[in-house]
Amino acid sequence: MSNYQSAVDTFAQWGVNTEAAIEKLRSIPISVHCWQGDDVVGFETKSGSSGGGIQATGNHPGRARTPDELRSDLEFSYSMIPGKHRLNLHAMYLDSNEAPDRDELEYKHFESWVGWAKTLGIGLDFNPTFFAHAKADDNLTLSHPDEGIRDFWIEHGKRTREIAAKMGNEIGSACVNNIWVPDGYKDNPVDRMAARARLENSLDAMLAPTHEKSQLLDAVESKLFGIGVEACTVGSHEFYLGYAIRNKILLCLDMGHFHPTENIADKLSAVSLSLDELLLHVSRPMRWDSDHVILLNDDIMAMAQELVSAELLGRTYIGLDFFDATISRTAAWVIGTRNMQKALLRAMLQPLDRLRLAEDQLDFTKRLMMTEELKDLPYGAVWSEFCNRMDVPEGLALISSLDSYQASVAGRG
Repeated sequence: MSNYQSAVDTFAQWGVNTEAAIEKLRSIPISVHCWQGDDVVGFETKSGSSGGGIQATGNHPGRARTPDELRSDLEFSYSMIPGKHRLNLHAMYLDSNEAPDRDELEYKHFESWVGWAKTLGIGLDFNPTFFAHAKADDNLTLSHPDEGIRDFWIEHGKRTREIAAKMGNEIGSACVNNIWVPDGYKDNPVDRMAARARLENSLDAMLAPTHEKSQLLDAVESKLFGIGVEACTVGSHEFYLGYAIRNKILLCLDMGHFHPTENIADKLSAVSLSLDELLLHVSRPMRWDSDHVILLNDDIMAMAQELVSAELLGRTYIGLDFFDATISRTAAWVIGTRNMQKALLRAMLQPLDRLRLAEDQLDFTKRLMMTEELKDLPYGAVWSEFCNRMDVPEGLALISSLDSYQASVAGRG
C-alpha cells in the first residue's frame, strides 16, 4: 500500500476526504510578492530614497537587477510551487525605457508584465508605492500638511488604480490594488485628528474615480508603527477598519503590522462580519515587522485554520509580504508559498464537523483530545501526493533544484 493510500484510509476514519482537500487546495491562488526578488529596490530610473521604514537585511548573491531577471527568477519559483498563483507588483517595478515620476505612470509602463502574466496563466495584483521617494522622506504622503505634496500622491494613487483596472481587464481577473502609506510621526504629535482628516480626504479623492469590480478591487492596509513613525501612525488599524467598512472596500491585515502578542487569525472572523472581503499579507514578525520568510508554525496554522473553519476562503485574497536578503531570494519565495499551502491543506484535513459538535456540546475535553490526536495524522503523505500530481519536486529533490538555481544566478553583480 502506498503512503498516500494509507493516509487516505487514516483520514477516512476521521470522516475526512483527502481528495476533496487536494482539489480545493489546487483552486486557491497565492499572490507572490515581486519585492522579495530584489530587496524592494524596484526599477525606477529617477533617483529615490529609502524612506518609509522599508529595509531589507542582507546581501546574498543573485539579486535581480532588471525586470527580465526578476521574471526569470519568478518563473523558476513558480515551477517549484504546486498550483496556479498570482504576482503582486509594486508601482516601482515598471518596465520602461522612459523615466516617469510616480504621478506620471501609465499602463504602458507595465504592459510587459501583463503579457508575461498571460503567458504563464497567472493573475496580477498591484500596489501604489508611497515610499522610497523624495516626496516621502519625511514619512508623510497623503496626510502631508503641504497640499502640493498631497496632490502628487493622490495623482499617483489614481494612476495606479487605472493601471490595476486595465491589468484586471486584460487578464480577465480582478486586480487587487492595495494602498499602504508610511505616514506618521517619530515623536508625539499635537494634532492627530488633523493628520487623519487629511488622510481621509486624500483617500476619498484618490478613490473617487469608479472602476468595475470585475477589474479592480481596492484595499487599505494599516500598520502599528514603523521606523521613524514610532509615536503615531496616521493609518492605524482602527482608522482603516472604519474606512473600509464605510466605503465597502477590502481591509488588508498584514501579520507583521500588529503588536507581537496579537493573534491576527482571531481578527479574521471579527472583521468579516462587517466586511464583504479581506486581503491578507502573510509574513513572520520575529521582532515585530521584521518580514521573515514564513514557516509552517503556529501563527500560520492558526491563520489557515480560521480561514477554513470560518469559511472565509472564498472572501479572502491571500498574498505574501516578506523580504529576506540573507538567503536565496528564490528559495525564500518557494519556502514561504509552499508553507502557506501546507497550512491550508492541514486546515482542510481537519474533521470540522466532529470538532464543532464537541464544541457545541461544551465537551471541551473531547475537543482538546481530538485537536491533540489530529497532530499525528499523516499530512505529509497528502502533501507529497499533491506535489506529485502537480509535477513539482519535494524533499531532497526540491533542495537540489533550489541549490542549482541559486548557483546559476550567484554571479550577478
